[in-house]
Amino acid sequence: MIPHLDKDEAGAGGAAIPTRDQIKLEDTWDLSVLYVTPEKWSEAFVELQRIYPESAKFQGHVGDSAQSLRDCLEFEKTLSLLIERLGHYASLRSTEDSSDAANLGREGQFDNLMTLIGEATAFIAPEIMAIDDARFEQFLADPVLEPWRVALQKLRRLRPHTLTANEERLLALGHSALRGHAETFSQLTNVDMKFGTILDENGEERALSQSSYSSFLVKRDPELRKRAFHQFYNEFTDHQFTLASSLANSVKADVFSARASNYSSAREKALFQDDVPVSVYDNLISAVRGNLDPLFRYYALRKRVLKLNELHQYDTYVPIVPMVDTRVSFDEAIDKVVGALAPLGEEYCRVLGDGLRTQRWCDRFESKGKRSGAFSSSSYGNPPFIMMNYKADVFSDVYTLAHEAGHSMHTWYAQREQSYQDYNYPIFLAEVASTFNEELLTHHLLAQTDDRQLRAYLINRQIDDIRGTVYRQTMFAEFEKLIHAMEEAGEPLTLETFRKTYRGLLEAYFGPDFVLDPQLELECLRIPHFYSAFYVYKYSTGLSAAVSLSQQVLGGGDVQRYLGFLKSGGAKFPLPTLAAAGVDMSSPAPIEATLRLFAQRVDELEALLA
Repeated sequence: MIPHLDKDEAGAGGAAIPTRDQIKLEDTWDLSVLYVTPEKWSEAFVELQRIYPESAKFQGHVGDSAQSLRDCLEFEKTLSLLIERLGHYASLRSTEDSSDAANLGREGQFDNLMTLIGEATAFIAPEIMAIDDARFEQFLADPVLEPWRVALQKLRRLRPHTLTANEERLLALGHSALRGHAETFSQLTNVDMKFGTILDENGEERALSQSSYSSFLVKRDPELRKRAFHQFYNEFTDHQFTLASSLANSVKADVFSARASNYSSAREKALFQDDVPVSVYDNLISAVRGNLDPLFRYYALRKRVLKLNELHQYDTYVPIVPMVDTRVSFDEAIDKVVGALAPLGEEYCRVLGDGLRTQRWCDRFESKGKRSGAFSSSSYGNPPFIMMNYKADVFSDVYTLAHEAGHSMHTWYAQREQSYQDYNYPIFLAEVASTFNEELLTHHLLAQTDDRQLRAYLINRQIDDIRGTVYRQTMFAEFEKLIHAMEEAGEPLTLETFRKTYRGLLEAYFGPDFVLDPQLELECLRIPHFYSAFYVYKYSTGLSAAVSLSQQVLGGGDVQRYLGFLKSGGAKFPLPTLAAAGVDMSSPAPIEATLRLFAQRVDELEALLA
């Protein structure tokens, strides 16, 4: 899923947002491949309720033999396949209309049952971990467990961090309480905090909110951007102590969870799941810190082109090059995306084209109650559905389609080549395939036009993508590293320490010729990702890997290596998966290559705007 802006309650041109029944059938996704009717979903739900208690027959016997272990794993797989399909359907139906009582009720039913199933099957992992090393190796050598070898080896890595069954049960029971700070943060910032209204560039009163704030930052009027910034952060100032307390307790929960599970740090725990050494995280920060000058040069260009006496953070989102005035229908967008991906071969383009054009993978347009933004989502053996809110007059939506198509084709290849237990790839790899597609789209569009404005727009877009994904997310990643280290060292996490720590990062990443408003120190209190710590660095590594892979493919490299990456799914850990495709993420080289591309694009933009 990619970051998104909520849409206003009017469509393009001021037209009312259509209801679901007003959308053409061919413009919606075909969920009948999951369940023909909601009643069929309910029947499957009842079946899951019936069979999950049978897991009790394996309790105390998981490690009796290789065969008993396989029987348990196969039963758990049966449950998981049904769970994934049920959850997928419930989620997608809720996405269609989040105000529909039936959709909400279906999701509530499902969530409640998941709690019961989680408690009923909590014994499985501890019993696998309790098998002694010699016996476990004998089990792995038994042909009966060959289909499960990779999954078992991955699970076994967690043995030093797996507690007794009763201790794991207590941690599971306490999970919601430990993670409740994220819900508090969400309710406070999305529901309780009120940002008032503001006069827009047309003198019309508009609501200022978490969702609409970003839309004000891209306005051409610098005074409107300034007013929106200060009004927005006035509300955060009023709640800054509560927000600081919530974030501090979230960090404490991370540290508690890590220590309870025998990790040396919260960061090590987060990276251990993907077998990523902390050196990769540190290499990212070091490489970005060593290549800040091109970023500062871009800020100077932005200040000059926008004719600003001072450059503030609220001036960094308005496009230097005005939005391209064009209309691209959804069918035309498919043609552009598929055309850009031609280097990946006939099969890739055919499958994607058919999925988007005739097999109804994509729910295309906005409708009343539909979730905003975009995402790709699948369950094993089923289409990799794409949710869009496509606007023909928003050129960036073509990129959004390319992005989500990357996710979907990654899933399609992984499902086709891997068993259920090995197909699901981690987030570290997920962002590679999606941003790879965006890189190919940019290359394709630049190759097709001589229009100076369009070239400048496309280059500026890529610059801002790298700035937002590599530079900004790395700054966030460094903040997470610092505040968790403070908690682990016994230092206080207070509003003052948060502001001081974040201020230091702002000064480093924005440079000397930049005005930092004091309110910007509170930005660290409004980032939802900080409640899922040590996640944001994957955006930076993902884009860097994608840039390296796209340069290889466009440079005439063996495309089969890239397709092999898509096909591998989660059969290997991220670093060896990418290494097999030709990218060494244990080295800072891919990060540095991406930053060189950034510097090159700044040069090109300076020349075009001279």
